[in-house]
Amino acid sequence: MTVRQAQGPSRLRIEHETGFAYEGAVSASYNEARMLPGTTDSQFVLSSSLEIDPATAISSYVDYFGTRVSSFDVLSPHEGLTIIARSLVEVRPRPIEHTGISWDRLALEAERGIETVEQLTQSDRTKPHPEVVDIARSIASRHDDPGRAAHDICLAIGDAVEYVYGVTGVHSTAKEAWAARKGVCQDMAHIAIGALRAVGIPARYVSGYLHPRKNPEVGTPVSGESHAWVEWFSGEWTGFDPTNNAEIGDRHVLVGRGRDYNDVPPLRGVYAGSYKSRLTVAVTITREA
Repeated sequence: MTVRQAQGPSRLRIEHETGFAYEGAVSASYNEARMLPGTTDSQFVLSSSLEIDPATAISSYVDYFGTRVSSFDVLSPHEGLTIIARSLVEVRPRPIEHTGISWDRLALEAERGIETVEQLTQSDRTKPHPEVVDIARSIASRHDDPGRAAHDICLAIGDAVEYVYGVTGVHSTAKEAWAARKGVCQDMAHIAIGALRAVGIPARYVSGYLHPRKNPEVGTPVSGESHAWVEWFSGEWTGFDPTNNAEIGDRHVLVGRGRDYNDVPPLRGVYAGSYKSRLTVAVTITREA
């Protein structure tokens, strides 16, 4: 029997399994995983673990942007590699609260810290299409509060780009996705970040998970996937999900932050061998409270 979500913070159990099958035995592989969430002011990690097959030692550290990283290598011949990340996280909504900061004040504050300065520079992934720059500037010109401008810019991007899987790839840029007016959460985050940076608002890429159901039943596992959204700085960091045109709520679990996707891929690695590999990914999310 299932019951509806109770009031208060939600508790989400996440299992993220990634598998590689090789055409033959490879001699070694070296990998970094960014799949385990960390505790923040709006989420608390109750448990987390990473399981590797073939079994091997795991070295853990926190990277420059504050993301938990698990690095490992398999130095014996193997025909497959499986990584399973499991976590149980208590999550609270993160509603938008505008600070009322002025554009001049934002420019001063953004220049004072590395955390904000480096989120003003466009990367190859976020460099915006000229049409996106025009949209962002037009919206910004109508607001005295850059936070409210950022919110409207993200809403405009979410309205303009249709979520369609398969049109873009993991290496696609914001310009390419905008030209198609189609893409996935990664693309919409890159477009929104580029638009915000174009008008002087520091913005960063956020990776994590999203329970796909708006009113999930407690105890019912559902298929999910990795998700991406944005955070902008307007006196304080504020998150928003342009894919769903929604505030960050108790269905979002944050894993990592960076300048763009390149800083927070769930898995990055290389292997020694000439065989091709086949990738499989499965994410299961269960609301437990």
